[in-house]
Amino acid sequence: MFKYETHLHTSEVSACANASGAAQARFYKSKGYTGIIVTDHFFNGNSTIPHDLSWAEKVERFCAGYENARKCGEEIGIDVFFGWEYSYKGSDFLTYGLDKEWLMRNPVIMEMDVNSYCDYVRDNGGIIIHAHPFREASYISMIRLLPRKCDGVEIVNSNRTELENRMAAIYAENYGMLPFAGSDNHTAAQERLNGVSFESPITDMADFNDRIKNKKYRLF
Repeated sequence: MFKYETHLHTSEVSACANASGAAQARFYKSKGYTGIIVTDHFFNGNSTIPHDLSWAEKVERFCAGYENARKCGEEIGIDVFFGWEYSYKGSDFLTYGLDKEWLMRNPVIMEMDVNSYCDYVRDNGGIIIHAHPFREASYISMIRLLPRKCDGVEIVNSNRTELENRMAAIYAENYGMLPFAGSDNHTAAQERLNGVSFESPITDMADFNDRIKNKKYRLF
């Protein structure tokens, strides 16, 4: 099986991360992964991107961690793909299958409420995975579930508690949502790692989305 990290952050873009995109690529190469998906915090999350920039400037800066990771990946032999983690009042949604060019064309997403955002992404060919839906923290006022707006649920997150992951699994099972796993790695030194694996390497994010939707993957 070919292993992929689905949830990681870079210090270029995510304010809570302390590993660069290149460092993340090297880390996962050393762990025998075939590929990684960079999912930095979006503009409405814990991001390093200044709010007073133009939309195009924001998008350029937002892609820096991914682009640095990809450049390193091409040099050392690990595939690097692009996604992001959209936030709404402490609830986070991993977004896969859309690219930098799509972001450039769609500043309107920042004017949408979370339900409209999820619908718009899915209508445009992306998928939405609800990350760590039962996470508890002092800055999260409520647990927010959107079973009709998401494709799947992160039922295994390396940084969450056993209870939070178990509740996520129950949520996914009862609503018939796709189960998902990721490490939520911010450090390039994390000991416990999770993700998804496939019987053959993926070619691009459209291929990734297709295999996820058709359940041609395993969690590890």
